[in-house]
Amino acid sequence: MLNNDFQEIKLAYKNRDLNALDKLAKPTFREINKKNNFRSVLMLSCSNIKHLTKIEFLDADCIMLNLEDGVSKEDKAFALVLCAIFISKIRQSDKKLVVRVNALNEGGYEEIVYLNQFMPDAIRVPKINNAKEVKSILALLDDEIELHLSIETADAWHNLATLDIDKKVTTFYLGILDLFADMGLSQSLINRDNPTMLYILSHFLITSKSMGVKPVSFVYQEFKNLDEFGMWIELEKSMGYDSKGCISPAQVELVNKKFVDDEEQLKRAKVIVKLFEIHEAQGITGFVDEDYGFIDEPIYKGALALLGDDK
Repeated sequence: MLNNDFQEIKLAYKNRDLNALDKLAKPTFREINKKNNFRSVLMLSCSNIKHLTKIEFLDADCIMLNLEDGVSKEDKAFALVLCAIFISKIRQSDKKLVVRVNALNEGGYEEIVYLNQFMPDAIRVPKINNAKEVKSILALLDDEIELHLSIETADAWHNLATLDIDKKVTTFYLGILDLFADMGLSQSLINRDNPTMLYILSHFLITSKSMGVKPVSFVYQEFKNLDEFGMWIELEKSMGYDSKGCISPAQVELVNKKFVDDEEQLKRAKVIVKLFEIHEAQGITGFVDEDYGFIDEPIYKGALALLGDDK
């Protein structure tokens, strides 16, 4: 972003001149980032210009441009326009740029329509309840933009397996604090040894995966307690998670470091893929290898899934 552009934005925001700010938001064509192999999802408030200027330099794989929690009612209109301006300045990015709008009955629908002009990679809708609401969002959302959903209400949990009604629905986020509050469960249950918590993590993961939707684990609020945060990551990784919400650069660093497949596993997967494809070309789809044991199509597909975009 050019320095004079930044000064104009800063001045308009400082003067609380929404009209001047809106004139700086230019609808644009962006190359949408369709990758879903992101690990770290960093929350960034759209009412903080200083944070928005750092988007391209952050280490997070996914930037969650937040219009909801942490943005005051007085700042929401300004945050929306600032979000649009900064998205439009980044025509292409290896980072996934997702905007978390407000709840549908709190301006979310209007924000989605407005943001269509600026082409974020995805829109994340909080406090979703059912497939009917998802359908109403899809009717408004640009065909190129993905739809991500926050699972943080009792109704959303009850209807979880029914929310994947379109290929644009690609990602679910577990909003554990709001979910527990809506269910009347104590937040003291949110610990690594609690069977209820383990069930929720398992059910959320398996249900999402069975539909081909990416599950993102919850944000750990005690951002200074990196030791405990690291143990949550280890647990979630052992269960099959590969992505987690973050609220600090230190959390991002830890997620990126820990959510990496072991080098030996990757080497093994690459060999299995190569061996299977050689045999498949000869019409053989099930065979025993001296080093890697029995290999068939399910084993091959598992290796492909592990490699992802690295194949």
